[in-house]
Amino acid sequence: QVQLVESGGGLVQAGGSLRLSCAASGSIFSINVMGWYRQAPGKQRELVAAITSGGSTNYADSVKGRFTISRDNAKNTGYLQMNNLKPDDTAVYYCNAEVLTSSLYKVTYWGQGTQVTVSS
Repeated sequence: QVQLVESGGGLVQAGGSLRLSCAASGSIFSINVMGWYRQAPGKQRELVAAITSGGSTNYADSVKGRFTISRDNAKNTGYLQMNNLKPDDTAVYYCNAEVLTSSLYKVTYWGQGTQVTVSS
């Protein structure tokens, strides 16, 4: 079994910054893609950013230039640096990981979510 634990959410004023972390643990052989999704009240969950094991990244248009995704493969940890936050960024942020388990099964896991609230 694999667990993803997020941290770093909170309340921040518009223009401020937060850094989210996602630590993966358990029966992990390797992690292919790590991603961050978010879901605001009344809206569908959407992809914010993703990063492959080789470091290739993909961002939603709404966060390009403000958010940076990174990862530490040795620690099985992913990060989302969020700068110049806007009230529209308010949502629950979820970590997602495509894991190759120790048994060599490819499984996608989700974290429990962390609340990010941006006040105007």
